[in-house]
Amino acid sequence: MELVVLNTSGKETGKKVTLDESIFGIEPNKHAVYLEVKQYLAAQRQGTHKSKERSEITASTKKLKKQKGSGSARYGDIKSPTFRGGGRVFGPKPRDYRFKLNKALKRLAKKSVLSQKMKENSIRIVEGLSIAAPKTKDFITVLNALALNDKKSLFILADTNKSVYLSSRNLPKTKVMKFNEISSYDLMNAGEIVFLEGAVEKFQENLKK
Repeated sequence: MELVVLNTSGKETGKKVTLDESIFGIEPNKHAVYLEVKQYLAAQRQGTHKSKERSEITASTKKLKKQKGSGSARYGDIKSPTFRGGGRVFGPKPRDYRFKLNKALKRLAKKSVLSQKMKENSIRIVEGLSIAAPKTKDFITVLNALALNDKKSLFILADTNKSVYLSSRNLPKTKVMKFNEISSYDLMNAGEIVFLEGAVEKFQENLKK
């Protein structure tokens, strides 16, 4: 399986990169993708929700009426959950929503998304992306050349490149990440995936570990 390498002007360079069939050509496992996306979204939750229970309400503890002889239900104090302003029964408490998945399943999820993107012809390889100083205008020029200006795109770098990252930071439909920071959610959320030439080999090696 091969892909033609493009330059930043969107033209073919004549070079090709060989892609691993075991990563870009498998039958997608939808359940594995679901689990990793669920894990990612769960980790984004703050979990700071809290409601007061009966013991935490500041109010009188006086018994509202005598226990017997009223002909109606028994009442305790005004903090009872049956009254407006009373404590909540089994209300939400601060918690951590994160959960663990094994590494093999997470690798399978990434492979499944990449294989699906490959079937949809939504993966590209660009020769190199060098921006001397952070300028959003320069990055937009690259997006226009690759016909990505109106699409959600994910650029995967081989190494940290501060200029490229800062140049793309203001663009709502574009995300730039290093190869070892990618999750299945990032791959799923992108309409087009753009690998820089050196990032493909590193990304494939990372998935084989």
